[in-house]
Amino acid sequence: MNFIRTFFASVLGTLTALFLGGIILFVLIAGIASVVNSDDSSAAMIQDNSVLSLKLNLPIMDNVPGSQDFQVSLGLDAESIQLIDLVTAIELAKTNDKIKGIHLRSDYLAAGWAQTKTLRDALLSFKNSGKFVSAYADFFTQKGYYLASAADSIFVNPNGGVELKGLASEVLYFKDFEDEYGFKMEVIRHGKYKSAVEPYLSNSMSEANREQIGSLIASLWETIGSEIAEARNISVAELDAIASDLKANLVGNALKVGLIDHVSYKSEYIELLKSKLGLSEKDKLKLVDYNDILAGNASHKKGVRDKIAVIYAQGPILFGEGSETQIGDQVFVEAIEEAAKSKRVKAIVLRVNSPGGSAMISDILWNALEDAKKKKPLVVSMGNVAASGGYYIACNANTIFADPMTVTGSIGVFATIPNIKGFTDDIGIKAEHVMTHKNAVGYSPFEPISPGFRKSALEGIENVYDTFKQRVADGRNLSLEEVEALAQGRVWTGLQAKENGLVDELGGLGAAIEAAAVLAEIEEYNLTSYPKVETDFDDIFALMSPFAAIETQIKSVLPREFSTFIEASTSEKNQAPRIQVRIPFSLDIR
Repeated sequence: MNFIRTFFASVLGTLTALFLGGIILFVLIAGIASVVNSDDSSAAMIQDNSVLSLKLNLPIMDNVPGSQDFQVSLGLDAESIQLIDLVTAIELAKTNDKIKGIHLRSDYLAAGWAQTKTLRDALLSFKNSGKFVSAYADFFTQKGYYLASAADSIFVNPNGGVELKGLASEVLYFKDFEDEYGFKMEVIRHGKYKSAVEPYLSNSMSEANREQIGSLIASLWETIGSEIAEARNISVAELDAIASDLKANLVGNALKVGLIDHVSYKSEYIELLKSKLGLSEKDKLKLVDYNDILAGNASHKKGVRDKIAVIYAQGPILFGEGSETQIGDQVFVEAIEEAAKSKRVKAIVLRVNSPGGSAMISDILWNALEDAKKKKPLVVSMGNVAASGGYYIACNANTIFADPMTVTGSIGVFATIPNIKGFTDDIGIKAEHVMTHKNAVGYSPFEPISPGFRKSALEGIENVYDTFKQRVADGRNLSLEEVEALAQGRVWTGLQAKENGLVDELGGLGAAIEAAAVLAEIEEYNLTSYPKVETDFDDIFALMSPFAAIETQIKSVLPREFSTFIEASTSEKNQAPRIQVRIPFSLDIR
């Protein structure tokens, strides 16, 4: 028996050592690779008469998790690209005499509309410098085509086409499901436009929600349609007719209506690019990756001590530590305080890409930013979405920048609490309670919400809503009456928000950084990014858990409304109403 124990202990020890050794080896290989990929070797890769190749077939994020390399190497997650890296590479290529043009592939672009416009503006700036931009696709999705419309020439595979159909938003409703199976969400809300919880309460879309979504997508299309029409030298009316009748679905039709310039296979396209560069058929096209442009940190100014801190607030606002993809109070308060205390940091830019979340955490972050603003300029840059809690943490900045296609506003509050009484009744489970006071039970998922509990929760919601409005009124220099007219949970595009005073300027992250430099009265500076999240062994083991992968796959196939139910049901804090400042879960614009 002792032999068997010793044997299995040895085997377990060996496997553990091999596993830990593998991790250490991975870290060493990554370090060696970074050394080998030095400034000089990377710079040498860029030769005369080169073309920057932008193959945008990976997810584009505002901030990439620090654990990405490890996750990708183990096949646990897909690689992603940081937006600012792409924009910086395009800007550096614009001034690099060795780079003559850009080869763009944006067939199936995995980015938000605001991110896409930021990239499109960068391509237009590159083109205006006198260099060319050529785009090729086997098939263009609508978003991919919007980006490619900035190119001088657009090529499509003979068997391809262009998706140009206008915008739509689909919302799923669950009232019948809840009634049938006994799973429901108890909802308490404020604001007639707070449609985040509407799918739990009704079988159809309210007129208020239909109004706001219709206004939102019409505003988005105003930007998309006008910019495509201008780029392709056709009228907006012509473009709308093409979209309405799907006239660009086949490549021949897309060519006929003027949305593309050439129909060709990729090999033919490459030969045309070579000809444009004055190369012969025997010459090889010199394509440069965006990482080659960034190698050596060419954008870093040596000897410059002043910095502008860019704090990336990306993802839902939740209780907890926080990371690059979730906004928690611990990591982000620390990041804000560190940037505010640093003598080298002269201004802070908060990049917000969040639909909101916890009202309490939003206010904690607002307070940290308010303290930071007393020490140095604070500028906000809104990404794809900066609404509800995302707007809450932005509203007190010195200056707020939004992209015309940012989704923002949604100044409203709600609470959702899971209830499974109907289901447990059906399967024969009954809850009984013994109490000292009539409201002692508080919340139970096995009983309907009591009048006392509902009254208490509603008072909390009203208090948060009043506080939210006051924060906006103070930050935006508006009266409470003016805020109320813009609030009640309604969402706006950045273009609309500029008109109604919720934001100051239209522009991307670059414009916000430049504004921060002006406020700080500095001309030369380097950028430093926050939060600085270090991946420890606990994170690595969690990533490698097969159950984590299964959970991720299950959540990916469920409607987003259901993920909220799962979070609420499993939260350690589900004994209190989940007061949320968050936009509609189903705001899926495509």
